[in-house]
Amino acid sequence: MDTPRSDREIVKLVIRHYAQFQPSHGDIWLDTVFDEAQDRYALMQVGWDRGRRVRGNLIYVTLQDNQVWIEYDGMEQGITDDLIAAGIPSERIVQAFLPELKTALTA
Repeated sequence: MDTPRSDREIVKLVIRHYAQFQPSHGDIWLDTVFDEAQDRYALMQVGWDRGRRVRGNLIYVTLQDNQVWIEYDGMEQGITDDLIAAGIPSERIVQAFLPELKTALTA
């Protein structure tokens, strides 16, 4: 299997795993957003909690230059270990949400 296709499948697998979780409070559901044409993958939360609208990213990942860029990771434990365990080498994962000097540090 070629690397970009494999990366896509792994990223989608990890995001689908988190999409199965039920938020601990509120009437909130989780939606996956997969744009394979532009290699953008997200997990969104949408709903209501205590009379207030809830919406936003929980996970946002892009694939570019043969690397997996974690643009946003709102999960408590983070998704990096999940991506590595599923087969993406740590040296190809960029934690883009960290300051520039730290983006090369992975896992």
